[in-house]
Amino acid sequence: MKRKTIFRWLKIIIILYSAIGIALYYLQERFLFHPEKLSAAYVYHFPQDSANDVPFEELNIPFNDSDTLNMVKFFPNDSVRRGVVVYFQGNRENIERYAKFASNFTKHGYEVWMEDYPGFGKTRGERTEQKMNEQALQVQKMAASKYGIDSIILYGKSLGTGIASYVAANSVNQRLILETPYFSIPSLFSCYAPIYPTQQMSTYKIPTNEYLADVRYPITIFHGTDDGVIPYRNAARLKKIIKPTDEFITIEKGTHHNLNDFDLFKQKLDSLLELR
Repeated sequence: MKRKTIFRWLKIIIILYSAIGIALYYLQERFLFHPEKLSAAYVYHFPQDSANDVPFEELNIPFNDSDTLNMVKFFPNDSVRRGVVVYFQGNRENIERYAKFASNFTKHGYEVWMEDYPGFGKTRGERTEQKMNEQALQVQKMAASKYGIDSIILYGKSLGTGIASYVAANSVNQRLILETPYFSIPSLFSCYAPIYPTQQMSTYKIPTNEYLADVRYPITIFHGTDDGVIPYRNAARLKKIIKPTDEFITIEKGTHHNLNDFDLFKQKLDSLLELR
């Protein structure tokens, strides 16, 4: 009788494990991406207050018959430009969600270029890891054609940290700055589903760790200890990857969404943007 009970529970556990695993596999894109599409005729409405009232220009960059990348350039009020910050955003909504951060850079005299990934905002086309990387690299090449490589800062936030790291590994720039990065997508998924083979299950890999190993210029990383989206322990694994001269800055009590509110973050970012 006990043997039958054990086998019955074992069967239930296996069925549940398999069902949850199948669901995770087929729903992973919904967990990873939360886009908000906009019509081509949509007019952007960015925050207009004393901190964010900066001029901008919208661009639509065609790659082929089906793929068009939408990008917004934010400009400093001063006509003298120090360079450009190519900003790779997180996994939610579209450029409007992240535009409020442009003033962190424009106040220092930098242009800020923000792109939307395929399926986000007005960017059209099928979304794949390869396409996101290739389009991001093309944006960097556009920046390099306008500014010297010593005037380009790559900035990644959340999901965008892996994309920024790919671009950094495949181009030369002044600096790479990452806010709330992850070691890789499979390793991040393993934080939520540790009993599953996430390396094999993940359709998106985005191995930030591998990319950072190939970056030969300065890297600065910011991460909060109370990050509930990308756990601090996952990002902290990057400490062993970056160069001894790079920086991993821990924001005590910082979460995934509020690092911009901490004095340490603002002071350090300001100092980096003043370096030449």
